[in-house]
Amino acid sequence: MNHAARVENRPSGASPFPPGPNEMGEGAWQNYLFYRRFFKDPLSYVTRWMETYGDVWHFMIGDNHNYAVANPDVIHELFVRQSKRFIKGPAYTSKKTGLARFMGEGLVTSNGEFWKRQRRLVAPAFHAIRVHAYADTMVDYTLKRLEGWSDGAVLDADEEMMQLTLTIVARTLFDADASSTVNQVKQAVAVVQKANNTASILPYWIPTPLRLRSWLANNALNKIVYSFINDRRKSGEDRGDLLSMLLLAEDADGERMTDLQARDEAVTLFLAGHETTANTLNWTWWLLAQHPEVEAKLHAELDSALAGRRPKLEDLRRLPYTDIVIKEALRLMPAVWSVSRTAAEDTKACGYPMPEGTTAQVMIYLLHRHPEHWKQPNDFLPERWLEPEIENLHKYAYLPFGGGPRVCIGNSFAIMEANLLLATIAQRYQLRLIDGVEIKPAALITLFPRDGLPMRVERRSTRAETAGTSVDSDSKLYAAG
Repeated sequence: MNHAARVENRPSGASPFPPGPNEMGEGAWQNYLFYRRFFKDPLSYVTRWMETYGDVWHFMIGDNHNYAVANPDVIHELFVRQSKRFIKGPAYTSKKTGLARFMGEGLVTSNGEFWKRQRRLVAPAFHAIRVHAYADTMVDYTLKRLEGWSDGAVLDADEEMMQLTLTIVARTLFDADASSTVNQVKQAVAVVQKANNTASILPYWIPTPLRLRSWLANNALNKIVYSFINDRRKSGEDRGDLLSMLLLAEDADGERMTDLQARDEAVTLFLAGHETTANTLNWTWWLLAQHPEVEAKLHAELDSALAGRRPKLEDLRRLPYTDIVIKEALRLMPAVWSVSRTAAEDTKACGYPMPEGTTAQVMIYLLHRHPEHWKQPNDFLPERWLEPEIENLHKYAYLPFGGGPRVCIGNSFAIMEANLLLATIAQRYQLRLIDGVEIKPAALITLFPRDGLPMRVERRSTRAETAGTSVDSDSKLYAAG
């Protein structure tokens, strides 16, 4: 019996809404206090609620109906069958309190016909041929970053991955060197994270310290992105980067994006395009350090397939274990741990009433650990992706990049980047956890290490080194490979 049938067959007289926690308050102050507690450790809260109420639960915030969903059938209903009825709500679209404060009307925050137009205009920038052309750039920047590493050094892997992916996205998006803007972008990302997940009982127009930082962060982002747009408008050239595609793309009427529209899409790609991949790699290093048997298989594949030379795009098909390590890391620790949709009209989803304005919070973190869909759901087992049963996995039980028409447009870029960076770094280094240092996840917009990811780097002996080729000199290594 499918989920909708189970709901329709519930006992007569039962509430049409599923059960749920009654921990929210009825007033602004009570809600504020609850969310202050909730955002300190949301993963523990939602895990406990799923264990108590199942994979769909209901709760009220004031007069508004809310659902938390970790059921693939219901998610398919929201993302596909009724995607026109379930749209991005105020958490995304509000220019006062939502992500639109920073991203404007980009792909993440827009709806309807405008979103469709922008999606069509942005899509060519992520064509496979265009994306594949960035592979060498990704490896080049990774090797350059590794020049600052030394055997036995302790570094913050979170800081390293963030800076690395930021420089890569700046080069591929803007054909620019991001070294002078790294700190500004990092600060902006931190503000975006906190501003969108901080409860407040004060009207939005009151200038709190966080709102002031939000304003400053937005101005800094605008200054960076508009400078790139203005320079490109003046030259009119196609530099082979994503910004060129954004500015040169035309819709069916021959119209191009305005500077504001290009800014919104560029900021969206700039912010989302580096942090999600960085966090995917963060959690991959964290998981590998705790599972030496998986790390050993990864190293064996890299040494066999690459023989000490730098990875190339065409090598990815020869690195299947590398790919499933990334897949499994994304399952256990998805970079975006939850997303939401809001009912644009009165409707139902799998038998549940969804009055207009109802917010459905899709719990990707819980979905990926659902015991009905995953064996040993809390274990890091890349080999699960090679088992025959994986073919029968519900299509909406694994959604690291969302699903339906609004699936992440940059997913192929992100997967290619994560695989290449993992291969390039793991070929040369092992990353070890520091004794006595506990790594705690923070779940805001994305899932990231709350206090950074301090790790010790240890140099590996690759085949090239044992054959007498020094990996300290990349030029010699490339010649040997």
